[in-house]
Amino acid sequence: MIRNGIGRVATFVIAAFAAAIFINGSTQAQTFPNRTVIIVVPFAAGGSGDILARLVGAKLETKWGQPVVVENRAGAGGNIGATAVARAAPDGYTLLLGASPQFTVNVTLYKNLPYDPEKELTPLAMAAATPFVLVVNPSVPAKTVKEFIDYAKASPQPLSYATAGYGVPHHLYMELLKSMTGVQMNPVPYRGSVPSLTDVVAGHVPVMFVDLGPGLGQMQSGAVRSLGVSLAKRLDVLPNVPPINDTLPGFDVASWQMFAAPSGTPRPILDKISADIRSVLEMPDIAEAISKAGMLLLPQRDIDELKKFVKTELTRWGDVVRKAGIEGSQ
Repeated sequence: MIRNGIGRVATFVIAAFAAAIFINGSTQAQTFPNRTVIIVVPFAAGGSGDILARLVGAKLETKWGQPVVVENRAGAGGNIGATAVARAAPDGYTLLLGASPQFTVNVTLYKNLPYDPEKELTPLAMAAATPFVLVVNPSVPAKTVKEFIDYAKASPQPLSYATAGYGVPHHLYMELLKSMTGVQMNPVPYRGSVPSLTDVVAGHVPVMFVDLGPGLGQMQSGAVRSLGVSLAKRLDVLPNVPPINDTLPGFDVASWQMFAAPSGTPRPILDKISADIRSVLEMPDIAEAISKAGMLLLPQRDIDELKKFVKTELTRWGDVVRKAGIEGSQ
């Protein structure tokens, strides 16, 4: 009897404590924010993440009536900025706008990742996606994805492909294509999309996956030939370029950008930030600006749906990294 009584008291205390935390979080959410909010972008200024953060941050500043500051903390494949947010106070005042590698790829790619994105970061809103296009130098005889696959398989030596480094979309999307087709190709890493695309245009490397930002002008001018887009739908800016998915069913990938907060932030605050960011992303002028920057808005999901999405992506890209033979290579 005494033990049962103690158990009931303990259960009551725990329940009361949880209720107090929730009530406190709800109260904080009603007044949030009452000071400056920082959005950390784990890359240098000028990239797609930086553009997104500043577009959304300006709108949130108006909505909240408080300063929203974008901080670029680049380095280590985005891990420096992501770690800073994971270690920040869980109060909603430090947010991350990271790309898919910081939430998924880096877990398998890096031997000693200093943070656990699944446990230490809570996703808030899917911001946008950056589609990629499979392009070749015009000297390559292939006009379609199928013709390129046949051409690569018939090559007496494995073809080289350009990539903006290891573990980035340019690299992993080609590794995914290789795993789905059995084609053998070797990566040639560069320091960014622009220098890698420059060498494809010059004919030093025959093929690559390139993002729209640096690549669209070269595609439209004919400096490179576009064979297929990485998403399973055509792009408005390249209406005549079919999805790779038409040839390889299941090939449907894009580098997505997502807002997140430190885990442990009270759920009412998380819900408020998530709802406010999603409302900003639905504004027509923001959607237009994102489109002009070569990105696509994605269907919005709530926090719990995003957690499930991240878990699925962790498995998907972990498999790609392992098949590429680069697990723990960084």
